[in-house]
Amino acid sequence: MTRRTIRFLRKGKVVELSAVPPMRTLLEYLRLTEKSKGTKEGCNEGDCGSCTVALGSIEDGHIVYEPVNACIVLLGQIDGKELITVDDLANDGKLHPVQQAFVDHHASQCGFCTPGFIMALFTLYHAGFKPTRQQIVDHIAGNLCRCTGYRPIIDAASQTCNGRITDAWVADSSAELLATIQDGEDVFVGDDQSFFAAPATAGGLAKLCETHSDATIVAGATDVGLWITKQLRVLPKIISVGRAHRFDTIEDHVGHISIGAGATYADAEPYLTAIDPDLGEAIRRVGAKQVRASGTIGGNIANGSPIGDMPPMLIALGATLHLRHGDAQRAMPLEDFFVAYGKQDREPGEIVWRIDVPKLNPRDAFRCYKISKRRDQDISAVMAAFKFTLNGRTISAARVAFGGMAATPKRAAQAEAALVGASFDDALSWNAALSALHEDYQPISDMRASAAYRVEMAKALLCKALMEVGSGRSRDTRLSGLREEAA
Repeated sequence: MTRRTIRFLRKGKVVELSAVPPMRTLLEYLRLTEKSKGTKEGCNEGDCGSCTVALGSIEDGHIVYEPVNACIVLLGQIDGKELITVDDLANDGKLHPVQQAFVDHHASQCGFCTPGFIMALFTLYHAGFKPTRQQIVDHIAGNLCRCTGYRPIIDAASQTCNGRITDAWVADSSAELLATIQDGEDVFVGDDQSFFAAPATAGGLAKLCETHSDATIVAGATDVGLWITKQLRVLPKIISVGRAHRFDTIEDHVGHISIGAGATYADAEPYLTAIDPDLGEAIRRVGAKQVRASGTIGGNIANGSPIGDMPPMLIALGATLHLRHGDAQRAMPLEDFFVAYGKQDREPGEIVWRIDVPKLNPRDAFRCYKISKRRDQDISAVMAAFKFTLNGRTISAARVAFGGMAATPKRAAQAEAALVGASFDDALSWNAALSALHEDYQPISDMRASAAYRVEMAKALLCKALMEVGSGRSRDTRLSGLREEAA
């Protein structure tokens, strides 16, 4: 069955739309069609958070609310979800607890950013636990304020996000109605020349991508959304993966985890953190809560960016990428997928299907580091990942991968070879590997970093990884460790 409309829950009622242009963003719908002006347009690229809204989905019989950036989420992507904006929160003239806390703590001045903060904290309020100060800071890292200062905002969050939910959404009152619109039908709005489509099954997704090999495949739209709002591209055919059943499944096996390409960063974070805490800390710095709730691991790989954060880490771990074209599937080492700048080993109509990520063995040590101008929510200048296989105090094998150092995420083959036999007790034995990085990479200079800086940073990060593993003192030099102590 194919449905020619999108449906979502809004203010306790089902909204059904048939005339949905494929590139229409949720923010455009709210401000221009619905005339709900509380949700603001700021950066229009998912950085400032002023457009934050909450989307509700049913998980284990309960509605879970996640913050998303309405400026880059496509309207069609909210099919089957509940949409809540800042305009909905006050009830019979009484402010929502989060709104009232902002008043009590003088947490708003010009007010432009306030609706986004309110909605981000609405989702934290509904998380049902009392967060630490650091958890609050992490939750609003994607919301920028230029006049109030964050202290009163954090105070307001501390007052109200305490695990006690007393608002109008406390009883999952919308769950039954929301369940009725999640019908398992394919969505296809438009015609063969211009459409928004959201197949309900993974098999249907693969078939539609094969049939319309010229279509743009959208997962979280955290990148494609900017193609629309910033690059002003015209994308007449859009296929969304978000409704495909089991396309986002994550399976935990004995020796590896298998991540469906539709799994978001938020979904995958606990599984990857269990492999190594460095992975969790790196993911925490991918965008912000809004981005991690929408952006997917598979999408980050499929867009092939040379500065994507995930590929170097997954390459260092030895991940295997699975692709699907119609009914045919194939697999390859992840590093082989990236052919050249802007080019991947992917045929028209072929889609990233899943990623198998090996777990670490007892003799393995893993480290990864992200270097950027801002600590949170910034593009990498250099992304580094290292896996050393140890034989006592000697390295018997190594996998080293960098992002930002070449036209693609790339392994350091010569440095890896030079590391074999290096001893943690002899720093001089590291010199060959450090020198080999000059042969493995010839980076460019751009606005993020100069070529010389990148090479020196790559050497410093390799040296740091060797020192941390060799000392056995793990990560006590990290800012992440200092963050935890401060919290």
